[in-house]
Amino acid sequence: MTAPARHALLATCLAALCAAAGCTSTGPQIWSIGIYAGSAPTDLAPHPDAKNPVLTAGDVTDVPAQFVADPFMVCDNGTWHMFFEVMNTRTRQGDIGLATSDDGLRWRYRRIVLDEPFHLSYPCVFRCADAIYMVPETHQAGAVRLYRAERFPERWSFVGVLLTGGWLDPTVFAHDGRWWMFASGGDATLYLFCAERPEGPWRMHPRSPVVTGDAHRARPGGRVVTHDGRLLRWAQDDLPTYGRGVRAFEIVRLTTEDYEEREVTDVTTPGATGRGWNAEGMHHVDAQRLSDGRWIACVDGCRQQRPGR
Repeated sequence: MTAPARHALLATCLAALCAAAGCTSTGPQIWSIGIYAGSAPTDLAPHPDAKNPVLTAGDVTDVPAQFVADPFMVCDNGTWHMFFEVMNTRTRQGDIGLATSDDGLRWRYRRIVLDEPFHLSYPCVFRCADAIYMVPETHQAGAVRLYRAERFPERWSFVGVLLTGGWLDPTVFAHDGRWWMFASGGDATLYLFCAERPEGPWRMHPRSPVVTGDAHRARPGGRVVTHDGRLLRWAQDDLPTYGRGVRAFEIVRLTTEDYEEREVTDVTTPGATGRGWNAEGMHHVDAQRLSDGRWIACVDGCRQQRPGR
């Protein structure tokens, strides 16, 4: 390959990575992580005792980081563990980082816990029986891959491939004795899959794709949760620009043969605030129910990096 051809290929690859990270002509979007809270997963606001953002690229100590995003939490033995994408500026790909907290408000960055030869993001972490699993987005590897905590929270082992293809933001959850997975075929298309156990085999739902041609609601935006008997999913609103906010949808019918959802209108939806760390957008919510019935959530948000800064 000639030098000009190599330069052209590198420019194309960097442009693709930049687009995935939300870059614009004025500079990249810098994503950070904050803590919200409320009486319900659909009624969230910045936690009054959290100094948002609670995690930024500046907190990452073991790799050079451009941003942190896509947080998922799990509480284990009284300690909160947060897993999230770290955009590594040296390798130009995402790794999965870990932070911990005793109260869910003040977080300490620990280390990168999962690093592969391909891009990783959206580390969907969940429990099944006595095991803790992670399904990160691994579309660059052409597969959806399952990992299991060999020594939680820092050591993860690869279990197997759940699906082949370049699926975006796979979101795994349990409901009605089965396991389900949403995954996007692009910003405007959402597919649904079903299995008897996390390891599979997974089959595509007969109603898939369950969303087509709608970038306002297709791409997953966080964990599926149950509240007051309602099964709720978060979706990224990617119009008019990527990651402007999230929208909530109630799954009103979910069987092995049928699927139906409707938008939740009585919702305080996290989105761009117009100032500060989340001025330009938000595209992820992981809401967790506390023992007192209230909810805490880790969210991400972005601001525009201005030229020269």
